[in-house]
Amino acid sequence: MPLILIIEDNELDADMLSRRLVRKGYEVAVAADGESGLAAAHERMPACIIMDMGLPIIDGWEATRLLKLSPLTAGIPVIALSAHAMAEDRAKGLDAGCDRYETKPLEFDRLLSDVESLIKKGTPS
Repeated sequence: MPLILIIEDNELDADMLSRRLVRKGYEVAVAADGESGLAAAHERMPACIIMDMGLPIIDGWEATRLLKLSPLTAGIPVIALSAHAMAEDRAKGLDAGCDRYETKPLEFDRLLSDVESLIKKGTPS
């Protein structure tokens, strides 16, 4: 069962997303800020990270950049979650190293499709 790391400071959003992913068969870990999310990523080595961009301590943009700079975590796919839906926001997320960019309110089925395709892409045949 692949591990998904959710880095989200909104407790209700993290809980809802976590419960839905567990029902789909994933193991889930949650971090509430960018700093603890980076630590969890290095410690747990998840199959995929769902990263809120508006995080305390270290925001999601910087946390993603740091993950992608580290040889240990550079290959972990990151899906950005943001309330910012403008094209330049999406470009900023992709420039930071995010593999996908999803806007809030979240469309869970599309997010799940992103998670599944990114995990499959990263799994050797």
